[in-house]
Formats: sequence, structure tokens, C-alpha cells
Amino acid sequence: MNAEKMNAGKLLIVIVGSAMLVGCMVGPKYHRPAVQTPASYRDLANNPQLQTQTASYADLPWWQVFQDPKLQELIRTALKQNYDLQIATERINAARAQVAVTRSSLFPQVSGNGNFSGGKENTFQSKYNFLTLTADAAFQLDFFGKLRRANEAARAQLLATEDARQVVVLTLVSDVASDYFTLLQLDLQLQITRETVNTQTDSVKLTNLRLDHGVATKLDVLQAQQVLDTANAQIPDLERQIAQEEDAISILLGNYPQDVSRGIPLVEQTLPPEVPAGLPSSIIERRPDIREAEQILIAANADIGVAKAQFFPQISLTGGAGGSFGRSSAFSSLMTTQLGTWSYGAQVSQPIFTGGALKGNLHLAESEHRQTLIAYRQAIQQAFGDVSDALIGYEKLHQVRTRQQDSVADLQETVRISTLRYKGGTTTYLEVLDGQRSLYGAELTLAAARGDEYRSLVQLYKALGGGWQQ
Repeated sequence: MNAEKMNAGKLLIVIVGSAMLVGCMVGPKYHRPAVQTPASYRDLANNPQLQTQTASYADLPWWQVFQDPKLQELIRTALKQNYDLQIATERINAARAQVAVTRSSLFPQVSGNGNFSGGKENTFQSKYNFLTLTADAAFQLDFFGKLRRANEAARAQLLATEDARQVVVLTLVSDVASDYFTLLQLDLQLQITRETVNTQTDSVKLTNLRLDHGVATKLDVLQAQQVLDTANAQIPDLERQIAQEEDAISILLGNYPQDVSRGIPLVEQTLPPEVPAGLPSSIIERRPDIREAEQILIAANADIGVAKAQFFPQISLTGGAGGSFGRSSAFSSLMTTQLGTWSYGAQVSQPIFTGGALKGNLHLAESEHRQTLIAYRQAIQQAFGDVSDALIGYEKLHQVRTRQQDSVADLQETVRISTLRYKGGTTTYLEVLDGQRSLYGAELTLAAARGDEYRSLVQLYKALGGGWQQ
């Protein structure tokens, strides 16, 4: 009996080993699709020096890009507490658990059962107790790779969720930085407005004094008051925008709405001397959304193999063993009995007629694969569009800001000269007021241009795929 058990065990090992060695996996083997990408970014087509740079601005970790200590503190808080990021992390845990579930089918499944019974027989006036223990094992031979393809798909889905989390990190870092620069912009505009209110208050007092001395008119006073009223009306609206921007940042940080600390003022923030984009081919590896799209494509490719394997026979090995242990008071010679049993077998199932279900399932898997392939190519195309837009935006918004600075400087000189002319009696106060109105508007526009320039830098960093390094 023992020899038979040993031979059966050896036979089972040989069958399983042979199945794993000679078993093939049906379905296409994954190869990264060939996607034609531009040789250079559009905005760098006429700049050979930047085209040849292999280093990218996005290679820098976010704490080297955003050097404001308060901004760094906000980003770190967001990476710890943001709810979207916590959800993305839990999705990774769920995908990892799903891999374990799917992978379990590659191993034998063993279950045990126990049954206990007892009673009294009237015939012999005897008591008895019986315990039955059994164990069953089943192992599906993966000749055609159905289980391995399913495991491959599950692992790709896990990697996709990890890349999806990096997309969330990338977006989170960028959103916190963009909102922070918007907050600094609003602070600057509020500062400009309050300074304008103070200046115009003095101007109204001066105009009233000149009116009292007969060298100004009531119209001059009313015109000066209009500029003051305009600036005063801007203050509550700017305060509203600041409070709402602080609320938005607080939510990104996983906090309830509250005040947000500031660091370096907007006019003192540093800009990098250059922002190399790196080689276009590096975008595919650096952007987490592209890597996520590719992992989804890998999973869809493996699902085709699962669908094709359904057409082939499914072979399973089974085995079982057990024993019964009893005690009876009727016969002293039968106080204890042990009955051992064991068995093994094989089961083969082959679909014969399914009403088109198997073929439909295969066509569904192939269609989903084509959809994910299109999405993968679209993600690459969108990435190049994002980088092109960001490069153009950063360059042009930088030019806007520098030219707006020149405009403000010219208007400041205009107001100075017109004020001197008015005091000298060679011009009317209307000329001074026109210059002050223009200067106030230009200073607000310059503050907005500064904010746009820093936000465009953030968008370029995000488009290039930076920001998610831990």
C-alpha cells in the first residue's frame, strides 16, 4: 500500500512538472507598440542647443524646483494628508490583493473536512463516537496559459495603479504650487491696491487744500475721488479671492478651510536661468500617465490570451485522503477502528457548443485591446501637446512680464512728470489722474503677469513629467 502511494505521488509530480514545462501560453506576446514621435519639441525646433540637451528640467525633484520653504512645507503636508492620494494608495493595496487572489490559482487548492457523530444503539445498549477526517486537493494544469495570462493581467493592473498614484502626486504637487503662486499674486495685487488707496487719499486731501486756496476746481476733487473709490472697491473683492484661494489650498492639504502661511513674496521668487526640456523620447518613460496607459495595454493584451485559452480543454488533477476513527462500548474487541482511504484522478472539460459565447468573449477582449492601444497613443500625443503648450506659454508669458515691467516704469515716470507739471501750473489735474489710473491698472496687470509666469513654469514642470519623485 505504501509503495502504491509513493508511486502515485511521483506520478503526480511528473505530470505537474511536465505541464509547467511544456505548457504554452496562447495569445499574443506583448511588445511595446511603435509610436512615431516628433524629433524635437515644436518650440525648440529653431534652437539646436536646447534640442541636443539630454537633461530635463523635470529630472529635478520638486523641492529643488520650488525653493520657497513655505511652499515646500505645504507640498509635504499635501503628500501626507491629501485624500485623493490616500484613495490612490488604497487602490494599489486593492490591486496587490487582487494579484494574490489571481496568483493563487497557479497552486494546488487543498481543503480539509471533519465530521463527528455519536449516539446510543438500543439493540446493544451501547454508546459510540465516530470522527471522520478527509482532505481534498485539486490542481488545474495550465497547459494553454489561461491562469498565467490572468496573472500577467493582474500584475499589469497593479503597476497601472502605481502609475496612477504617481499621476495623482504629479497633479497634487502642481496644483499646490499653482494655487500658492496665485495666492501670492493676489497678495501683491492687494498690496498695490492698498498703496494706491493711501496715495489717492493724500491726493484727495491735497486737491481739497488747493481748492480752498483757489488753485483747483471742484471737478479736480471729484476726479481724484473717483480714482480713490475705484481702488477702494477692489479691496473687498481681492480679499474674497484670497480667502477662497486659501480654502482651495487647505482642501488640497487635507485640512478644513483655514489661513495659509506665506513665504517669499512673489516679486522675490527666483526663476531658473533655463528650463531644458530634454529629449522627446524621454517623455514616454517619465510621464506616469503614459506608463499607466501602457500597463493597461499590457493587461488588455494578456486578457486576449485568457479569452483564447477558453477554447482549449481545461485539465485538473484531483486527490483525496481520509480516515474514520470510532469507539463503541458494545464489543471490547472493537473499541477503536481506523479506516484510511485515498484516491486520485484527472478531469478534462472541453467546450463543445456555447452559442457563440467564447468567440464573443474573444472579440470583446480584442476590441478592448484596440481601445487601450488607441488610448496609449493618444496619451503620448497629448503629452507632446502639453509640453509644446507649456514651452510656448513659459517663453511668451516671460516676455509679457518683462514688457509689462517696462510699461509700469514708463507710467511711473509719466505720473511723476505730470504731477510736477500740475504743481507748476502748466497742465490740468486731469492729466495727473489719467496717469495714475493707467499706472494702477498697469501695476495690477504686472502682478497678474508675474503670477502667470510662475504658473506656466509649474505647468511646464508637470508637462515634462516631473514632480512625483519622493
